[in-house]
Amino acid sequence: MHGQISGSKHDSDVVPFARAEKNSGADQLDKAGQTILQLLHRAAGVADENSRHALEAAQRLSHQLRAAEDRIAELEAAAESYRERTERAEQWLHTVYAEIENRFLRGTNNTPTRATSG
Repeated sequence: MHGQISGSKHDSDVVPFARAEKNSGADQLDKAGQTILQLLHRAAGVADENSRHALEAAQRLSHQLRAAEDRIAELEAAAESYRERTERAEQWLHTVYAEIENRFLRGTNNTPTRATSG
């Protein structure tokens, strides 16, 4: 008959093979499980490292942003100071102009001109 194993010699050969296959299957599952756990640990390590790098970058950028905001505040204060000085200078120029106009220009228009002999 084709496909059947006959004789005690073949029967004893089949049983150990089946046992080895069961153990081999369990070993393969154990290896697969261990491999998956190793890969998960490795992925978790990479994720932790990426997270640490991202946190360091965020902290560095936060410090840079804070420094930039401080510098902007300094520049805005300086600009405001210059605006105030400019306004005061304009007020003084207006005061000087008004004084010149009152003392010299209006004064000469009201004073009769003298004839010069020559």
